[in-house]
Amino acid sequence: MIEEAAIAPNESPCAQPGGGGPLTYAFDRTEFWRAIPAWRDVDAETFGDFRWQQRNSVTSIQGIQEALGELAKPALIADIEAGLLKTPMNVRLTPYIFSRIHWGNVEDDPVRRQFLPLGSQFVPDHPHVMDDSLAEDSNKATPHLTHRYPDKALFLPITLCPVYCSFCTRSRVVGGSTAVKSKSTYGAKSTEWDATFDYIRSQPELEDIVISGGDALLLRPNQIRQIGTTLLQIPTVRRIRFATKGLAIMPMKFTSDTEWVEALGEVCQLGRERMKEVALHTHFNTDREITAWTARAMEALATTGVRVRNQSVLISGVNDGFDCLHYTNKKLSSLLVQPYYVYLHDMVPGCEHLRTTVDRAEYLSRRLQGSIAGFNTPRVVCDAPGGGGKREISSYTLYDREIGVSAWTSPTAKPGEIFYYYDPIHRLPEDGQALWANEAEIGRRLAKFKTEAEERTFWETHDSSDYVDWSQAKPASFPKLKPSTKTISLRLPEALLDRIKIEANKRDMPYQSLIKAWLKDDVDESRAG
Repeated sequence: MIEEAAIAPNESPCAQPGGGGPLTYAFDRTEFWRAIPAWRDVDAETFGDFRWQQRNSVTSIQGIQEALGELAKPALIADIEAGLLKTPMNVRLTPYIFSRIHWGNVEDDPVRRQFLPLGSQFVPDHPHVMDDSLAEDSNKATPHLTHRYPDKALFLPITLCPVYCSFCTRSRVVGGSTAVKSKSTYGAKSTEWDATFDYIRSQPELEDIVISGGDALLLRPNQIRQIGTTLLQIPTVRRIRFATKGLAIMPMKFTSDTEWVEALGEVCQLGRERMKEVALHTHFNTDREITAWTARAMEALATTGVRVRNQSVLISGVNDGFDCLHYTNKKLSSLLVQPYYVYLHDMVPGCEHLRTTVDRAEYLSRRLQGSIAGFNTPRVVCDAPGGGGKREISSYTLYDREIGVSAWTSPTAKPGEIFYYYDPIHRLPEDGQALWANEAEIGRRLAKFKTEAEERTFWETHDSSDYVDWSQAKPASFPKLKPSTKTISLRLPEALLDRIKIEANKRDMPYQSLIKAWLKDDVDESRAG
């Protein structure tokens, strides 16, 4: 059993961005929900029932007012209402996560910031935001399957979630219609999945299937079994991952819904029998979301044998400080939740106040290295807009910090294409912000190219001095830079190969190196001649 101890909420480094006390592996076991007027008389047994959590979820302005009672200040309610008129996401919070908000300082609270937008904090969208920032719809192989990477695919059997996050990358389809976005959401329709399963069977390169949505938590136990069993019985599928935010927003699902946990356990057992991996990918952004309920949930999951990993989103004012990221990942590790990814916020509408810069993400990535055991250090990545896939945060090919534009290539998802990420304009230096007010100048600076070949053609026909201030250039030396290599297959007569190996032995060098040396010398002599 994990030792539990009571801690004050303000000891968390995520209580206020940039704050924090000493790192502790103690988890809040107080009845914190009693601070909410509507739940003052709710006992722990009732609060710990997932059915009660679902029935009492807060889903409207009226629901917020009823839950808060005397804490519902008119100015605050008006600000939330103004925020909901600007966001593509509806409001839905479980009592558990609603109670983790510090309602005494709601403007700065990092939990509130993830789920309840304030109109006063909104910033105009960047000109380059996209509803489908990751090009999931254009990479659909079936209505419910996105196939972007050669060996991985994303299965979306449901568009419902137990909570709605303001920063949702699928805000175009998840969570019902809002004042700014019309949507048609649906539950899990198992009768429509056959085409997806048939497609996966027809693609032997597909080894890894992510089951997301929406949220896999809202799949029924029989649907967990159906999806898991069907996929694991496909010989070429080696790994499946169920994606859910459930551990962070309703951990009592795993302690009180025994049928759901048993279904997951059966899928895990089948995976072990077939030497295939079954994983649960969850989503904590701050250590404020981790309590004694989380520890109990992980104890229940440990019996299934499922591997649990965490994926965070880097959000301004939530977790874009080193202490918060460090503490959160250390605490998750202590509960056998392996930190996996920290994503740069996707370029979706209604989230400009939540996004941060590539520069900030790079800084945090460097700070995390060495602060946590390597296998528990999350990878900070940019999911390249337009379907470039996940790229290491420092792997951009170009980054203009003044105007906040970074360029990325993806040798796996879409080889040869260039993908662009745009930092929030309001976080740029003043000169950069001024440039974005000049469309002609920005157009000249961007010089966007669709492919690497197009870029080469462009520079062959244009003067670089029109785009680069070479007076500011500085000499650079790359002493360890090595030319790129490419593996080829070369058939040689055995007798010739034997002779080459003899010559290589005389020179005390690998025969492959000798072949490369001879080829280079011959090419050089031919060009000189």
